Amino acid sequence: MKLLRYGPAGAEKPGVLDPEGRIRDISALTADIDGKFLASAAVTQLAAMDLATLPLVAGQPRLGACVGQIGKFICIGLNYADHAAESNMPIPQEPVVFNKWTSAVVGPNDDVKIPRGSVKTDWEVELGIVIGKTASYIDASQAMEHVAGYCVVNDVSEREYQIERGGTWDKGKGCDTFGPTGPWLVTRDEVPDPHQLRLWLEVDGHRYQDGSTATMIFKVPEIIAYLSRFMTLHPGDVISTGTPPGVGMGIKPAPVYLRAGQTMRLGIDGLGEQQQRVIAA
Repeated sequence: MKLLRYGPAGAEKPGVLDPEGRIRDISALTADIDGKFLASAAVTQLAAMDLATLPLVAGQPRLGACVGQIGKFICIGLNYADHAAESNMPIPQEPVVFNKWTSAVVGPNDDVKIPRGSVKTDWEVELGIVIGKTASYIDASQAMEHVAGYCVVNDVSEREYQIERGGTWDKGKGCDTFGPTGPWLVTRDEVPDPHQLRLWLEVDGHRYQDGSTATMIFKVPEIIAYLSRFMTLHPGDVISTGTPPGVGMGIKPAPVYLRAGQTMRLGIDGLGEQQQRVIAA
């Protein structure tokens, strides 16, 4: 299934995409696509339903982030060997873990704001994992049963804040609007192998990123098992798993960063596309 949230920001309703690509409302089953719903039997109930019997949503409403009330937004850095090389950083021996604040979360097509004073705002297309079952101290062999599904994440990053201003990476990663998520939460059964997905990103029609999750250093089961040693993962948590090469910071001979007025478009095979207008905060 392709689960989604639609409607005005802060007042999104739960929905599902039918086989014809139309939105069907599932408010009769749940108030939101959130951790409580993802951990419940209602997901199985929905999967068994004839989606044509659900109310059809008219028009083309705004899409919100595909997961509501995200508890933790965890990110993995330098998880593609060629991205580590373009960043002039060594391949990590263990996953590099940082956070995005949940206030960064926006819909897949909402505007992205360049922070005031920023000159190094960058893009990163990433595969997002959505947790559907509580995980604590689990083995990699158990990890996939804890996955509700997958989504597209744009890990927007301010490189000066991240690297040059002291402290951890987090303050360059969690600015408002730096976490477009969606358009859909694609359930695990529709993604037989999350390590064989093409992912790409364009700015104003120029393709900067064009990679594959096949080149991830730490795979999905390893990431989930690793994180579960340091924190309990709960249903509705989102893990963004790193980006392939082609980020603005790595462009030669000189880095390229986002400017107000530009448009980002990005996507992952089978998981949908995003498009954001870049504006000044």
